[in-house]
Amino acid sequence: MNPVVNMNPAVSIRLGAHRIAYELRSYFRAPDSVFFTFLFPIVMLALFSVAFSSADDIQAGPGVSVDYATYYLPGLVATGFLLSGTQALGVDIAGERSDGTLKRLGGTPLPVVSYFVGKIGMVLVTSIVQTALLLVVAGVVFGVDLPTDGGAWARFAGIMLLGVATASVLGIAISALPREGRRATATVVPIVLVLQFISGVYLPFTQLPDWLQTVASVFPLRWMASGMRSVFLPDAFASAEPGGAWHLGLGALVLAAWLVVGTIACLLTFRWNRRDS
Repeated sequence: MNPVVNMNPAVSIRLGAHRIAYELRSYFRAPDSVFFTFLFPIVMLALFSVAFSSADDIQAGPGVSVDYATYYLPGLVATGFLLSGTQALGVDIAGERSDGTLKRLGGTPLPVVSYFVGKIGMVLVTSIVQTALLLVVAGVVFGVDLPTDGGAWARFAGIMLLGVATASVLGIAISALPREGRRATATVVPIVLVLQFISGVYLPFTQLPDWLQTVASVFPLRWMASGMRSVFLPDAFASAEPGGAWHLGLGALVLAAWLVVGTIACLLTFRWNRRDS
């Protein structure tokens, strides 16, 4: 049990800020994390762009079309948040619990909130860098026209912050599922992969069966992806969304609900020791 019961919140936040630097160093020293979470969206954008380079543009109406790089960019931006938050934290924390790292931290004066701040701060920083690199590659290498409207970028920032926060708390919560660290990848990655395919990242969302659209709409990635499409795609593409609109308000409510649920789940399920300890 952590020996510090009461600690000034400012001190906890300050300790958490120091943890961010440590978490970033650990993150970039793990080649599998860097490739499968940090570089994955960039690799997928390159694959789709090259594979469909000779295909006709995707039409959204008379005179409104985009190439495949532009079309896939929003979904991959949103996927980056899920990978950096839910997948990376889910696997990482489960591993730390299994190898005894969390048990050792639990015996130090480090508060749980400082540990959380370090993890979530790491996700925020890596998500910002990852997204910036993805946009640079999209614009410079594949000629994607990025938004020039300040309102679009403000919407982008809001969706990103809410999406990263939601993905992070869900990652901390889902880390409680694997009984052993070596099973974490097999537990977490399939969940994240399925969500990518049913949330409109790789396939047009309205081409999915109605029941599958309903299932996907319960989860946050579907709304992060559609929110990012509202930023990077022409307004005419809203007609390809369910109901013919982006539904940004509803998406924000769903993400906020998951943020609350994820936070509660973290508080109820997080522990320094393994379940069988």
